[in-house]
Amino acid sequence: MASSFDKYQKRKLISSYISVVVSIALVLFLLGCLGLLVINSKKVADHFKEQVVMTIYLNDTAKDVEVNQLKKSLIMADYSKEAIYVSKEEAAEFMKADTGEDFMDFVGYNPLKNSIDVYLKADFVTTETLTEITEDLSEKGFIEEVRYDNDLVELMNNNVKKITFWVLIISALFTLIAVLLINSSIRLAVYSKRFIIKTMQMVGATKRFIRKPFVWQSVKLGIIGAILALIGMAIVLYYLDISFPELQLLQNTVLIAILFISVFILGVIITWISTFIATQRFLNLKTDQLYY
Repeated sequence: MASSFDKYQKRKLISSYISVVVSIALVLFLLGCLGLLVINSKKVADHFKEQVVMTIYLNDTAKDVEVNQLKKSLIMADYSKEAIYVSKEEAAEFMKADTGEDFMDFVGYNPLKNSIDVYLKADFVTTETLTEITEDLSEKGFIEEVRYDNDLVELMNNNVKKITFWVLIISALFTLIAVLLINSSIRLAVYSKRFIIKTMQMVGATKRFIRKPFVWQSVKLGIIGAILALIGMAIVLYYLDISFPELQLLQNTVLIAILFISVFILGVIITWISTFIATQRFLNLKTDQLYY
């Protein structure tokens, strides 16, 4: 009979440990994924900004020397990521491919202009900077027009600011929720052993002696949960990098390493503090208060 009871208690204890580990792992995993989002949010925003194209249309009278010099200066410019020359013939082919019709059959000639498509670096994709670049380029006599989607640029910058703000707010709230959830799991685990704690205290054990095994056991559970969370984060990061190679998510190795270490340390610290506070609470309770 005693053997069956011992087995039941052992299974109950193991079940309690598993639930604590799973709770810690899930919370740290979600917190870590949010951290990955925060780290890569600027990179994702920059990726979309760098898809904005500033097109420089050239006069038909522009000389090859002038065009080549302009292209070289654009490639070397601080704001330029890439500059591609597009002849009017190539532009006509692109339009034909998009529409499925050859407009030159109706018009009788090619009305398009030779142009240079400039892909800007993300930091320079602002209305103010693009206006300055446009004014500077417009001073060249062989440039007919500089065109870009100003409404798209403003919309993109405004949305990036809003998203960044809310991501930071959500990160702070989620961190608080993570701490509270892990703390609740640890407190429930300690609560189930409140009578053992009080019994040890009644036979003369010091508070430090009583707390030590509980704290160490919780820290071990926190380490296991943190490791499981890190494995999950690594898998998510790996598949995201495969799915979106253009974002180069694995380039920020230092920040990613800091995030992983932070998640691990956070799991250990929260479990340690939560267990310390929980055991201290039951140590300070009177025996008759343990039943409430």
